[in-house]
Amino acid sequence: MAQLSSRMLQQFSRIVTRGSAFKAFHTHQNLAAGKWNIGKINHVAIATPDIEKAASMFRDVLGAKVSEKHPQPDHGVYTVFVELGETKIELLNPLGDKSPIQNFLDKNKSGGMHHICIEVDNINEAMKDLKSKGIRLLSAEAKIGAHGKPVVFLHPKDCNGVLVELEQV
Repeated sequence: MAQLSSRMLQQFSRIVTRGSAFKAFHTHQNLAAGKWNIGKINHVAIATPDIEKAASMFRDVLGAKVSEKHPQPDHGVYTVFVELGETKIELLNPLGDKSPIQNFLDKNKSGGMHHICIEVDNINEAMKDLKSKGIRLLSAEAKIGAHGKPVVFLHPKDCNGVLVELEQV
């Protein structure tokens, strides 16, 4: 557990450090698009083979506020959210045979960082603009995510090797 915990914290630390560049855009309009604005990092998602064990580490060891486990059948996952001030960690665990998280865990047995989620104020305009710039979207239309808001994922090969989720605020 200590090894997994240390690895997760190292991954999160790297994302938060790199994420500071995203925060710089929070109050600025996306001048290239003119119709949408990027916001803050909403959450960092971590796939885990044992969601209860991972939730316990954040709740019982680190003292964070941790939600109950919720099924997200449209996305093939269970989610648990760990609150960290203005951002969250989303713990992901497979739900069903066709879960994309199971595919991830098959390649990463102990789990690891799955994606980052960044807020945008107009997801449809963001999708149009990003497509026009050659960024591939993993779905043609936004879907409703775990927070009940529209989300879309961007192809990791177009985003420096990171799976990026955009969520409308």
